[in-house]
Amino acid sequence: GEPMEVTSPHGGSFIWTRKDPIRAVGTVTAMGRTHEIDHAGLIDASAGYHARETRWRWSAGVGTATDGRALAWNLVTGVHDAATQSERTVWVDGVGRETAPVAFPGDLDGVSFSGADDGARLRFTAEAERARRDDLKLFVSDYRQPFGTFAGTLPGDVDLAEGYGVMEWHDVRW
Repeated sequence: GEPMEVTSPHGGSFIWTRKDPIRAVGTVTAMGRTHEIDHAGLIDASAGYHARETRWRWSAGVGTATDGRALAWNLVTGVHDAATQSERTVWVDGVGRETAPVAFPGDLDGVSFSGADDGARLRFTAEAERARRDDLKLFVSDYRQPFGTFAGTLPGDVDLAEGYGVMEWHDVRW
């Protein structure tokens, strides 16, 4: 699909990100078993000089629409989240479109869309989670990243037949 790239002011400096929808093909060997992989994926590259205190909520995933179209999404609040020219993107058959602002109500159990995308909503069911809390006084990080499945509707009235991906919560002072 079409890559999405954005640079945004953040604190007194700038941050950058690029998202590339890809086809992930290869093999994975785990616990003595080899699995062939051929599935949609999303590469996330980010860099910059974030504000000393930064907080974001993020969701990225891939899936299939009920009509068979290939889907990918990247949704965020807290970084690169201006009303326009944000990193919020939904790809349908590889064509990216920016979404209206999003919200992460509850405890990383979904994403809701506002504005012109009213009515679209993703529900998330966690299956595994990475989490860590560090308090080193000058540096504090509260991080959660559950992986799982999605159901619901993306903007443009696109119903998911299946969706897989990640949610993320990161509150940090660095």
